[in-house]
Amino acid sequence: MTITRITPLPAGSDFRSLFERSAMQTGFVLTVEDRVGIERLLRRRVIDYAPNPPLLNGLLRHKLRISRGVPEPATSEIVVAGSHVSYMISGEGTRAGVLTMNPAPIPGHILVASLLGATLIGMRKLQKVPLLRDDGQIDTLVVLDVSPTPAHDAA
Repeated sequence: MTITRITPLPAGSDFRSLFERSAMQTGFVLTVEDRVGIERLLRRRVIDYAPNPPLLNGLLRHKLRISRGVPEPATSEIVVAGSHVSYMISGEGTRAGVLTMNPAPIPGHILVASLLGATLIGMRKLQKVPLLRDDGQIDTLVVLDVSPTPAHDAA
């Protein structure tokens, strides 16, 4: 039997402080390419078709504000678009997928235009942060491993 805790979604400044604490403690970093990709997703209003667009829009904009730049090419410890990421969400098993800026769902890919993908981008290996769920629940997300995909490796 699995016990799921339901936590109400934090309001306004509480939501912001949840991620600001995470950013100060462990930090988020974005490559120029990822920053441009997120801005493109927001500009093209791709997130309007995702579950809970206002929350995703706020999360992506907040990620842009709090993330520091990182020299390119990024180290293999950082989750960037195109990375193969192994992660775990509290109470669930290990999962993996390729993080992508593509707005269309593809099996085995994690869309940056989702709450999970928006949270993952810019994280580091073994970093632990809060994960907002579509149902308003807050869980813990931890990045277990990051590796470049074969297509990015060859490039």
